[in-house]
Amino acid sequence: EAGNVVPADLRLIEANNLRIQEAALTGESEGVAKITDALDKPDAPLGDRRNMGYMGTTIEVGRGLGVVTAIGMQAELGKIATMLQSVQNEATPLQQRLDKLGKWLALAGVAIALVIMGLGLLRGEALSDMLLTAVSVAVAIIPEGLPAVVTFTLALGARRMLRRNALIRKLPAVETLGSVTTICSDKTGTLTENRMTVVVLDIAGHRVEIDEAIRENAPAFLEEEGSSLLEQPDQAEQAKALALLLMGGALCNDAEVEQRDGRLQTLGDPTEGALLVAGKQGGVHRSKVLPLLPRISEIPFDSEHKRMTTIHRREATPDALPVPLEEELIAFTKGAVDSLMERSTHVWDSGNITAMDEAYRRRVDEANGEMAANGMRVLGVAYRPVDDTMAKAPTADTVERDLIFIGFFGIIDPPRGEVRDAVTVCRQAGIRPVMITGDHPGTAKAIASRVGIINKDTTVLTGRELEHRSPEELTQLVEHTRVYARITPTQKIAIVKALQNRGEFVAMTGDGVNDAPALNQANIGIAMGQTGTDVAREASDMILLDDN
Repeated sequence: EAGNVVPADLRLIEANNLRIQEAALTGESEGVAKITDALDKPDAPLGDRRNMGYMGTTIEVGRGLGVVTAIGMQAELGKIATMLQSVQNEATPLQQRLDKLGKWLALAGVAIALVIMGLGLLRGEALSDMLLTAVSVAVAIIPEGLPAVVTFTLALGARRMLRRNALIRKLPAVETLGSVTTICSDKTGTLTENRMTVVVLDIAGHRVEIDEAIRENAPAFLEEEGSSLLEQPDQAEQAKALALLLMGGALCNDAEVEQRDGRLQTLGDPTEGALLVAGKQGGVHRSKVLPLLPRISEIPFDSEHKRMTTIHRREATPDALPVPLEEELIAFTKGAVDSLMERSTHVWDSGNITAMDEAYRRRVDEANGEMAANGMRVLGVAYRPVDDTMAKAPTADTVERDLIFIGFFGIIDPPRGEVRDAVTVCRQAGIRPVMITGDHPGTAKAIASRVGIINKDTTVLTGRELEHRSPEELTQLVEHTRVYARITPTQKIAIVKALQNRGEFVAMTGDGVNDAPALNQANIGIAMGQTGTDVAREASDMILLDDN
């Protein structure tokens, strides 16, 4: 049940509103809604096996029951540990050159010693004297101070790197960093912020895009005063509709957000947490609105219908609400846009409730498809007045019908602000950036396009396409591929090895347990210091202390 860690790999036979956080395996922070039905594709990637629970993952909501299929080192998490132990690290360029120099010096020393001893014996010198001389020459050729000089030089480099918040765990990494030709990066938490964020609000034909500037100018999360998003000049006309959308997203919500160690943490579903963030940025604080509209009943989220409903009783005058609502009992429904559109008959437009026509439905469908294609998760919000009978015993058939559609949110884990410039610098330096992620192809392509790794016409290679490729075929594929999606930890290692077989010096960046084997396999593994797991940091050669 919620809060438990799955103790073994399981085939689920019961799943009651069950959602499991599988970041330990896939690296993706969004929970997976679980089912008990057999999969259409038995060879589905790890992240798409929705009828399975995996050891080490955490249950976010709901409860389930399953039959154990694997434990210990036979479980998927155990397989990652086995891979981590079996990886054989290659010598760095400096180590290779020093090894080659050592062999040449040894051969040269022996050869010169033999020549000196032979010439001495030909001149009639005593064997003992010439043997002592030859050994002395051989020893003198070996530069005993070279290891100390190399270590001292690398230590100076490590010290300079530390000043830029890069902690070197293995000294040879200082020199390896300058030899890198390809950077393979995980997406979630490395290229992106690893926090779901509302970037689009769409209401009644009007779209508001919340860019980085607005997010930075919005009031701090726990501050009660400050400029509101709704007070931005270009949003004033649609303020009521936006406020109602934000209020619905904040009330029809089971997540909580709190501040820990100076960082905001979401308790519950990250997507629902993003709605709370957007509400506070827009001046609609759940802590203020909920006492005015307390929840009295609910219809829990249903993975089949893809929506949930909460029913609230108005305990204040209409004018005290962010948006004046006259109804005493109000139901807010949140869920997939297509699911809500099937149940909606009207639309709320700045205080006017009008019948929903086909033109509006087409516009919403097009906007929903466009946002989904850009890697966003789209959640719609609707409401309706209800009576006491509905409120006391709410069902989907009685409450979730004849809804008044308000609008929808576009939610994404946005790229870090500095990533695009970093990608440009890499290209200018002759380094090829590559994204390897366990996320869906559409999301991977959208993020890669936004940070400049690929253009929108570039194809994405998926884990399923790699499954039956031989090492030789993969070595050819990696030459031109820039983005890999739905990739397993085993496939990450295979990609890194294929690049190394082409003569590339590979840097791998990541933060999750699933990244650890590839971090160890790469010529230099780079882990995140703040958001990275202990396993990833232990497998790395370098740690970015500020994740930048």
